[in-house]
Amino acid sequence: MIEIKNLTKIFKIKKSEDIHAVVDLSLSVAEGEVFGFLGPNGAGKTTTVRMLTSLIAPTEGTAWINGFKLGENDQEIRRSVGILTESPGMYERLSAFKNLSIYANLYDVNDVDGQVQKYLQMLGLWSRRDDAVGGFSKGMRQKLAIARTLLHEPHILFLDEPTSGLDPEAASLVRSFIEELSVQGRTIFMCTHNLNEADHLCNRIGIFNTSLIEVDTPANLRQKIYGRKVVFHLRAVDPKWIGVVEKIPGVIEVKNVEEKLVVSLEDPESINPVIIRDLVNAGADILFVGELRHSLEEIYLQTIRESETEKVKS
Repeated sequence: MIEIKNLTKIFKIKKSEDIHAVVDLSLSVAEGEVFGFLGPNGAGKTTTVRMLTSLIAPTEGTAWINGFKLGENDQEIRRSVGILTESPGMYERLSAFKNLSIYANLYDVNDVDGQVQKYLQMLGLWSRRDDAVGGFSKGMRQKLAIARTLLHEPHILFLDEPTSGLDPEAASLVRSFIEELSVQGRTIFMCTHNLNEADHLCNRIGIFNTSLIEVDTPANLRQKIYGRKVVFHLRAVDPKWIGVVEKIPGVIEVKNVEEKLVVSLEDPESINPVIIRDLVNAGADILFVGELRHSLEEIYLQTIRESETEKVKS
């Protein structure tokens, strides 16, 4: 659905060094996938989205969006995607209904009034349809912008900070909405600084800082960076039990942390029962067992730090 090959964008600045905003980006995003594009401010995420939606041309490389080639089928690309920018503009003196009607007509939507009503209702704005947008809160403007993104029923959505400025209830509505769009088979390319949101919504994430650093599922990135660790909560820890666990095949490391055994494992699903059995036979009272789960924020920060360290070395 999205195929990117060696995409590069260099901004040439007079009397200054060129700015390499995006460097040699290659990436595939499957149909129906929610892909999270994560990176610090200034990493080139917005520039990437602008290239993929044919708003600016790449310096090198190309991409295929919904089967259309960037640089050759730009009009078709713009018609087949929806884009939510970080700071969406609206006609502030016009009503919410009129704003959406203008954009629906630009996209040649068949049933303009029906589509506008559909998305205003879905995003909880129908009761404010006749109010001027200039009086809307930031959260209401964001929901209106999301409605505008969907009017022409695009197959691919590019969302830049989709829950920015929303209160918890509205943000939850938008996240549920994104999940439903994915179930419908829409492809969603989402830039966000909300890492918990990315962890919850995204099938895969790409960590990006001018160039692509890592791409994988959140679960695989956790295992790749931190491995898998299981915490055995005990009533008390006898030092000899560490030796009992260390002898079990597949155990990588055992640590005693505040009356808990933290065990690094190759395959917890198969090794956990062996550890539990051997600890009980050795006299341990096991209160409960749980896997130590690193947050996506920890994974992201660790990956960015390692990337910056490598840049300094090179």
